[in-house]
Amino acid sequence: MSATRTALVTGANQGMGRQVARELAADGVAVYVGSRDLARGREAAAGIGGGATALQLDVTDAVSIAAAAARIGEEAGRLDLLGNNAGISTTRTGLDVAAFRATSRPSTAPLDDVRAVWEVNVFGVLALYQAVLPLLRRSPDARIVNVTSALGSLTTVADPAFPLRSAFEPVYGASKTALNAVTLAMALELEGTGIKVNLVSPGFARTALTNFEGTDSVEDAAREVVRVARFGPDGPTGTFTTWEGVPVPW
Repeated sequence: MSATRTALVTGANQGMGRQVARELAADGVAVYVGSRDLARGREAAAGIGGGATALQLDVTDAVSIAAAAARIGEEAGRLDLLGNNAGISTTRTGLDVAAFRATSRPSTAPLDDVRAVWEVNVFGVLALYQAVLPLLRRSPDARIVNVTSALGSLTTVADPAFPLRSAFEPVYGASKTALNAVTLAMALELEGTGIKVNLVSPGFARTALTNFEGTDSVEDAAREVVRVARFGPDGPTGTFTTWEGVPVPW
């Protein structure tokens, strides 16, 4: 079993996931760059450099998940960090943020789109957790970092003073609310085991997820994810934060 810390970051072939993988690799962590498209994953891993390994991983595909978990087990023997970063906002193409919001209200949201987004953002996270939990249990200092959005905080969006309150919808926003609930369930299950589970709302990054309409650079948006991923054995569990360590209500 390798003495080097091993991490898996999903959706790491581009955007914020790639930035998180890059910074962890710079720390000396052996990072599996999870990518649905293996060729793109290899390209990203090559760009990151030493310590990065491409891993084909489609979180909506049980066979892909099982194969990825088996490979990590065979090569590393354990998993020290699971970064659930993979996520989508819609399966519809050609929509800017305004058009997405206008067509994603509870009365208009295409149910096929809702199901597809939840399949990645919620069920995919849970399926991968179940597959790699035995590997996390082998680590003396394991942690899970789930990447969500402040739009998933019901307390936040229910506040009339919240400026993006009207943007909450059942496709992406509610999928993050569900992810928050799943994350809390993970944290409760793992209380007392030493495996830390934390939830992060990153910045509004200029990435494909936001149709590159975000206000933050990828580097700035990823800061809180990386900070929490670097927690040591004495770090907290069950937190929901944004940069820098600012609590977000569940």
